[in-house]
Amino acid sequence: METFIGIMIPFFGTTLGALCVFLFREKVSDKILSSFLALAAGIMVSASFFSLILPALEAGGDNAIIPVTIGFMAGGIFLFVLDRILPHLHPNTNTVEGLPAHLKKSTMLVLAVTLHNIPEGMAVGLLYGVALQSGDVVSFSSALALSLGIALQNIPEGAAISLPLKKTGMSNVKAFIYGMLSGIVEPLGAAIAIFFVSLVGGMMPWLLSFAAGAMMYVVVEELIPEAHMDEHSHHITFIFMIGFAMMMVLDVVLG
Repeated sequence: METFIGIMIPFFGTTLGALCVFLFREKVSDKILSSFLALAAGIMVSASFFSLILPALEAGGDNAIIPVTIGFMAGGIFLFVLDRILPHLHPNTNTVEGLPAHLKKSTMLVLAVTLHNIPEGMAVGLLYGVALQSGDVVSFSSALALSLGIALQNIPEGAAISLPLKKTGMSNVKAFIYGMLSGIVEPLGAAIAIFFVSLVGGMMPWLLSFAAGAMMYVVVEELIPEAHMDEHSHHITFIFMIGFAMMMVLDVVLG
């Protein structure tokens, strides 16, 4: 039950963020959307380092740098391939990427956030998989810290999908449902990762660094450029730093 709740926490964060459509009566400014993306980026970078790369290095022993480096790069390449294949629309720039497809704008916006959520779900599932194998309280605390951190960054991500849909004229209820559903891939991905860990537990340095590389690709390729589309770039930088610090504190306190 503890593991089930843990992998569902990020989904609850997405749902909470999607509720923002009911808080804003007027169209939401690009400045607010950019701020949400910057906060999410800061949390993801911090989670990649403190919750994934450092544990991967510790688990790998003296020669950990080799599997961690290869796994990190492989994760980035994996997301690069998905980015080129999966049709999706970036909310701030209205730029379409992926293979040509005749999909609704709302569908491609959801697919964009789904692309972000794949590595996050993997990361949470991997840590809970490790915790289940070891039975260690510290491992469960680390998994919970990452789960809460991902949930925090999912709040702005949930808002970043539902608010642009609201700007297109979609009703609040429908925009909320789309925003909420964009996060369902995380618990599903986490469950798959937990099962995978039970099969290949000895590959944790590879798997953790793979998830970190995938998350970093999303941050550098998607979140940071979209956040800086707004002219207020200085405040975006500081919001990114706030997100990084929030996740760092959370990992230290709970991990």
